[in-house]
Amino acid sequence: MKKYWVPAIERADSILKILANHPRQYRLIDLSNELNINKSSMFSLLNTLEDLHWVKKEKDGTYALGLAMGMFSASYFHQLDLVEIFHQIAPLYVERIGETAQLAILNDKHIFYLAKQESQSPIRIATDPGMTLPAHAPSLGKVLLSQFTYKQLIELYPDEPLEPLTPYTVKTRQALWEQLQYIKENGYVFEQREATKDFYCVAAPIWNYENHMIAAVSFTMLEGSWKEKKERAITEILNLANHLSEYTGHME
Repeated sequence: MKKYWVPAIERADSILKILANHPRQYRLIDLSNELNINKSSMFSLLNTLEDLHWVKKEKDGTYALGLAMGMFSASYFHQLDLVEIFHQIAPLYVERIGETAQLAILNDKHIFYLAKQESQSPIRIATDPGMTLPAHAPSLGKVLLSQFTYKQLIELYPDEPLEPLTPYTVKTRQALWEQLQYIKENGYVFEQREATKDFYCVAAPIWNYENHMIAAVSFTMLEGSWKEKKERAITEILNLANHLSEYTGHME
C-alpha cells in the first residue's frame, strides 16, 4: 500500500473511469461485480458521488458521469493554450527532424498560422504566425479540409480552377477531394511545392477531447531534405500531432 493512499478515492476513480467509457450501461450490482466491491460499500460510494454531482443515476438504474465532471473537464481544457503547448513540445521534434514545424487552424477557405518553431537550418520559411494562405494548397490546409464532406467542399469551392499559388497547386475539386481521402485513410498528407515553389510539407491533424479536429501541425523542408527525410518526417509529424492531441484531451 502506498503511503497516504486513500482506498475510497481509488475506488471512486475506478467507478468514474468505467462510467466515462460505458455511460448508462452499469447498475449498482454491475459495478459491484466488475470492481469486486461489496454492494454496501458500492451503495455508499455511488450515493456520495451522486450527491456531489460526480455521477447521476438514470431512471433505469444505470449510472453516467454527472454535471460536476463536465464542469471539471471544461475548466481543465479551458486553461490549456494550444500555442503554449506547441512551443513546449515542438522543439523536441524539430530537433529530431531538423526542420521547421508550424501550427495552423482553419478560417473559412484559409489557414491561419498560429505558431512556428524554427530549426537550426539557415533556410527560413516566409510564413509566420498571423499570416494566412488559401487552404487548398498547403498540407496544413488539406488536413483541415479533410473533415468536410464532398458536398461541403463543393459549397466552399464553387468555382474552378482553384487559385494557383505555384504551377504545382492542385487545380480541381476532384483532385483536392482525392487528396483529402488520402488523409482520412493515412492520418497525414504531404504536398510537393503546391503552396511555395521550393518547399515540401507533411502535416497531420490535432484532435480535442470531443474528437473534433481543432488544428494541424506540419514540417516544411526543401526538396533535397524531403528526399532524405520523407519517411522520418511522416513518423515524427504523426508523433507530434498525437502528442499535442493528448494534451488537449484526445483519447484514441
